[in-house]
Amino acid sequence: MEPAVAGSASAAERAYQAIRDGILNGVHPAGTMFGEEALAAEIGVSRTPVRAALTRLQDEGWIVIYPKRGALVQGLTERAVADLEDARLMLESTGASRAGAAARDLLAARLRQSIEQQRAAFEARDLRQFIELTVAFHRAFVEAAGNDILLELNDRLADRQRFLLFSKGDRLLARSTEILAEHEILVDLLHAGDADGFTDMLRRHLAENYVPQAAGGYQRGSHVTG
Repeated sequence: MEPAVAGSASAAERAYQAIRDGILNGVHPAGTMFGEEALAAEIGVSRTPVRAALTRLQDEGWIVIYPKRGALVQGLTERAVADLEDARLMLESTGASRAGAAARDLLAARLRQSIEQQRAAFEARDLRQFIELTVAFHRAFVEAAGNDILLELNDRLADRQRFLLFSKGDRLLARSTEILAEHEILVDLLHAGDADGFTDMLRRHLAENYVPQAAGGYQRGSHVTG
């Protein structure tokens, strides 16, 4: 690859990561309209890699590009959130139900350490750290199945999970005590091998944290794909 082409590709990837991260962590919330010039100046690249990054993000469903106007950040519809909740319930409950006793012992010990790290993140009001910890926490239940396809499906949902959690940051902070208690119960049920109890608790846990913000649903936008 020629140096100029490699540099362009690197700039486009940098622009893509910066814009995508801003969308996922709420810097660019749903409904935000931004333009190439402002993004280029903010990221420190030319407009060409920004244009490439926006096209890629539109293909993934995160934005809609309006020629000569800018790009509009998409949200998750209430239906998309419900679908995500159902998918997480199926993946995590399946993973937990297939874990053997030895695997449950090891995983429970690891997840109890994670809960203490989550507690510290809440005490510091470090929402970003908590979200990364809780995404990994819930991923571990899927990982317990030892099924690479289930884990791949889980990881394809991770960005939507982050987007939703950042959009509900105030609720997460307000429910911090309850969330940690629910996580502890999930670990206890996993450790005990109580698959039905785990599924029931997980269903209630997800319902509490995925509840719509208002009667009209989440931010305007389409179902994010990819």
